[in-house]
Amino acid sequence: MKILRIVGLLNLVSVVIACNSGQKEQAQESGKQRIVCVAKQLTELIYALGAGDQLVGVDLSSTFPPSTKDLTKVGYHRMLNSEGIIALKPTVVYHDGNVAPEAVMQQLEKVGVPMKVFPDAHSIPETKALIDTLAAQFGAQKQADSLKTKLDADLAKAAESVKQYKTVPKVAIIHFGRVINNYLVIGKAGTASYMLDLAGGKNVMDTLKGMKPLSPEIISKAQPDIILVTDFGYDRMSNADKLATLPGIALTPAGKNKKIYRIEEHDLIYLGPRTGENVLMLMKLIHQ
Repeated sequence: MKILRIVGLLNLVSVVIACNSGQKEQAQESGKQRIVCVAKQLTELIYALGAGDQLVGVDLSSTFPPSTKDLTKVGYHRMLNSEGIIALKPTVVYHDGNVAPEAVMQQLEKVGVPMKVFPDAHSIPETKALIDTLAAQFGAQKQADSLKTKLDADLAKAAESVKQYKTVPKVAIIHFGRVINNYLVIGKAGTASYMLDLAGGKNVMDTLKGMKPLSPEIISKAQPDIILVTDFGYDRMSNADKLATLPGIALTPAGKNKKIYRIEEHDLIYLGPRTGENVLMLMKLIHQ
């Protein structure tokens, strides 16, 4: 089986090498590329800029907009599949540096698949700069300007709306890590906490950096009023009652009151043109 797999990969490599120049020429003539994008933030922005028709494949975390369901999946961005990417004959692979395994990236370089690395955007100014950078790839500056204008308007609306709430809910955010196959709590630093602040909430995991495995000690000590669980992890358990059986959750106000809510990962984990809308949605969710 191992020999057959190697032979199959070599055949794919041969096809890519043979077709690579032809694909580039076709892309130049049509003005379109064959993009495999393995970063969810970039995927949403490409669609928002009107260039979604240039995508031929995405990673499993690229779930917005719904059109991504029609694209070939090439694995999770930290567990990519070289054969899957090569088979799509991409003219370029877009990513943000948060990709693995390294052997896959080396294989793609070896067969001559070009890559473009874009910076992760963790603030509104950085997100606007990323929108402009991507717009330059597609000649879509007009669309970029419209996206930035709407983003500013939505954020201004959110800043005004949050004033109506007099309390600050204590919130814990739980995310399922597919690489380590475990539930994780999201610490203070990061986009999710930033959006929670804008929505008038407080991430009770303020002593943690990054993501840490969920444990009874961590969650029961934090005593959150509300627990938000990103979509993949929530759907694995199917409802709040079952999620309350996870380590330590039953001992929290959120667990006792079943205030455990599902939230789409693509609405919380990165910034983009819908961030203002998502803050308003998050605001209603945590203040209900």
